[in-house]
Amino acid sequence: MDCIVSSSTVLIRSHLAPIRSASIKPLSSAQVASSASNRHILSFNSSGKRTRTLSTNASTIRCGGGIKEIGESEFTSTVLESDRPVLVNFVATWCGPCKLVYPATEALSQEYDDRLTIVKIDHDANPKLIAEYKVYGLPHFILFKDGKEVPGSRREGAITKAKLKEYIDGLLTSISVA
Repeated sequence: MDCIVSSSTVLIRSHLAPIRSASIKPLSSAQVASSASNRHILSFNSSGKRTRTLSTNASTIRCGGGIKEIGESEFTSTVLESDRPVLVNFVATWCGPCKLVYPATEALSQEYDDRLTIVKIDHDANPKLIAEYKVYGLPHFILFKDGKEVPGSRREGAITKAKLKEYIDGLLTSISVA
């Protein structure tokens, strides 16, 4: 099946030849997994017409908010007064690397749910926090524990899920929350 998946992932055959019913194949599990954050699938049926469908595979679409977005008004109560470590992810809606990192951050938020809180803060909507914590690049991660920034916890820029997990594990080990 010649197919285009919306958002950032595009899955398409290298050429768009006339389609015969014998050549229609479903997406492989690898393709579905790689497009987990995408929901709309644009397909070409056997007559060459485009059709749009909404993916309903429960294993690839997660609803829920593992990562809470907070602002300046909630920062003190959510981050500084928390009884457990809080990883703050500074992001912006226009930031491409922030969008790339978000699915990994969301997955790890659920994985570390019992040991760590992950929140995100919009760069443009919270200028006081940006200035106070000197956030110069995005995405920008800072770990807080007992109301203070953990020294050496800052991480800036795009990161893979494996590297993000390694980064979080190292931080949790350094503050003895393994």
